[in-house]
Amino acid sequence: MSSLSLRVTGRDLPGLTCGPHQHVHVGVQRGREPEGLAPGDAAEAVWEFTVTRTTAPDGTLDFRGPHVQGRRGARFFYLTWGELPPGGPFGMFRRIKVFFDDLPAPVLELGSASGSLGLTDSCGMPLCGAVRPPVITWSPAA
Repeated sequence: MSSLSLRVTGRDLPGLTCGPHQHVHVGVQRGREPEGLAPGDAAEAVWEFTVTRTTAPDGTLDFRGPHVQGRRGARFFYLTWGELPPGGPFGMFRRIKVFFDDLPAPVLELGSASGSLGLTDSCGMPLCGAVRPPVITWSPAA
């Protein structure tokens, strides 16, 4: 087992108001809860977390940790969008799914990766759904 440090930078956030949604925030999902919430009008959002790389029983690479979602062979993490009214609870309304199998071999070998993606879709709403390169770009972490 070894660690993989990830730094994910979201740019081009959609704003605090998007369609019917007010007080829009985005965070990385840890278990079932958002972590590192950034307001939708931030210049950028940055999340840093570590996952564990391990070898599955069939000899393939696998990932573990509180940010890791999905079944073996299809692991991913979520960036979670929600409304966070002043004094109120976070109410999730959409998510972005980012797959670990899209990480290039060189960053896996180094044990650290930096990802970058725009967070607004073509309609001006918070990006959602599965994202893969080139929507997200991965490079060795600086």
